[in-house]
Amino acid sequence: MIVRPKVDAYAEAYSTGEPPWLTALAEETRKVCAVPQMMVGPMEGRFLAMLVYMLRPRRVLEIGTFTGYSALSMAAQLPPDAHLVTCEIDPVHAEIARRHIAASPWADRVEVREGPALSQLASIEGPLDFVFLDADKTGYSAYYDGVLPLLAERGVIAADNVLQFGGVANPLDQNEDTVALRAFNEKVRDDPRVEQVVLTVREGITLIRRV
Repeated sequence: MIVRPKVDAYAEAYSTGEPPWLTALAEETRKVCAVPQMMVGPMEGRFLAMLVYMLRPRRVLEIGTFTGYSALSMAAQLPPDAHLVTCEIDPVHAEIARRHIAASPWADRVEVREGPALSQLASIEGPLDFVFLDADKTGYSAYYDGVLPLLAERGVIAADNVLQFGGVANPLDQNEDTVALRAFNEKVRDDPRVEQVVLTVREGITLIRRV
């Protein structure tokens, strides 16, 4: 873990709790999904909700829906006239997300698109005020290249899992995802078009803006 478990538990205990509609979604995800830890969970969900509350975005793109926890976390803080498009390649995950989104008060603000995210990008209209990137790690570089030109002047990209529980800082860790994220982090660091900050939230989140 990046943060010691005791400190992580303390931070969660002193943060606003998980709302009931997300608790139900989390319970189903743990019950039916092979890798439920892909879900962002309550701490990161509240972090995303806080970002959306502060940014007040009108156009949001999420790459990597999983079962919809992050999309619903963000949707709850969207302005009434805002729209969130979330892309998911797995039909089972997309079905769970659609069902829970449809049952929420924010169904009119969220659109689930099924299929490879890169093919969906061709039909995504900018400017995008906020992008949450949480899909296959080997695809991060391509997703970044696809969304950066669509980013609004004051838009922000949040890229998840960028520290891989610290694996990116360990040269002995040659896991495919770790290697891909190490390369992605270097690419963002060396890109003169952006500024970024890497945060130690969960597995690491990089916030990126254009300059």
